[in-house]
Amino acid sequence: MAEKLEPLPGTSDIWQPEISEWVFLEQTARDVFARYGYEELRTPLFERTEVFVRSIGNETDVVQKEMYTFDDRGGRSLTLRPEGTAGVMRAIASRGLSEGEERRVFYLGPMFRGERPAAGRRRQFHQVGVEAVGRAAPAMDAESIAMLLHYLQEIGIRDGRLLLSSRGTTADHPAMSAALEQHFRPRIAGMCPDCQRRLETNVARILDCKVEQCQAAIGAAPGATDLLGAESREYFAAACATLSRLGIIYEIEPRLVRGLDYYVHTVFEVIHSGLGAQNALAGGGRYAISLPGADKPVEGVGFAAGMERLLLARQSLGVSAAAAPQVQIFLASLGARALDGMLPLAQDLRQHGYRVLAETAGRSLKAQMRTANKVGAVVALIRGDSELDKGTVVFKNLQASVQEEIPLAELAAKLAGLLPQA
Repeated sequence: MAEKLEPLPGTSDIWQPEISEWVFLEQTARDVFARYGYEELRTPLFERTEVFVRSIGNETDVVQKEMYTFDDRGGRSLTLRPEGTAGVMRAIASRGLSEGEERRVFYLGPMFRGERPAAGRRRQFHQVGVEAVGRAAPAMDAESIAMLLHYLQEIGIRDGRLLLSSRGTTADHPAMSAALEQHFRPRIAGMCPDCQRRLETNVARILDCKVEQCQAAIGAAPGATDLLGAESREYFAAACATLSRLGIIYEIEPRLVRGLDYYVHTVFEVIHSGLGAQNALAGGGRYAISLPGADKPVEGVGFAAGMERLLLARQSLGVSAAAAPQVQIFLASLGARALDGMLPLAQDLRQHGYRVLAETAGRSLKAQMRTANKVGAVVALIRGDSELDKGTVVFKNLQASVQEEIPLAELAAKLAGLLPQA
């Protein structure tokens, strides 16, 4: 027997009934985000590597360890997108953004990171995310958070905890880095190799470490919110005040930095107990990204949620989407004449909104009825030479196990009384 070709580790095929869950998440995202003035944007699966290195930060784990990067036949360095924001910003910049203009977009689709596969974390994973680009205001940050919580509520996740912090402005970062270095340097010998490297390259990244041996030192570190300048404190207070006016409950987590270097001002995460130790469900914040050809960094605010993790959270809560529509009508044929006439009938029924499967191989009636039951059909329509000559069809209600022969002219009314149309 030939060896089966399974998906690569960290990837998976997605079949029904899980597909119904994915469609529900996607359709709900489109509905909710449109209410806030966002339109869908689809960016390429791979970009020039510099798009991600310049945006995400060369010292982040994403760039250092996780990106799938390769040279194409023209010698260009390309990378499968590890996150959505950088590509969105590149797309907006390529079209141009006038002073004071705002663009609101959302995206859905696969991302790629060379992470060790774990629950809800795959090498090919999927994100739903939004970006509001071009303006900076605390109220926009709060609205983005409110939209995320609205989306989570619509998909049945109402018990997440919102964690909030601030990265301040770029002017605040040198003082933050100095305070963190002063704290960590005497403790660094007992910390992991990555933290030891980050102390010299980007000390704020230490706060994002999840290694157990580093947690005591991280827990004692000064929080970012304690090191903000006056402008940043005012901005953060305004964002928090807006959330309070919206009735949104949040917790200040001063050591929350998120994993990417482009963040400024507000950063946030929603965590959920149904995800285990790696409990981040969604997150985001305000960012400033420098792109080729731009005179100054472009600001925006947004968030992303891993769709696999959304599904895990929903499973932990025992909620699920409605099952995908099944085949409603199965057309069974007895003999070559009936077989020839069934596909035109099937097409007519489909064009009237019914989900139809028709016999195409001329099998025995017993075999055809086994198929009708297997696919979950509600009605079987059976025709042979006798029914063709009389202009009738045998109408079998498979749920009630009753059948009757009716004129073909009455079929539409009979079906309408039993089956919903798409």
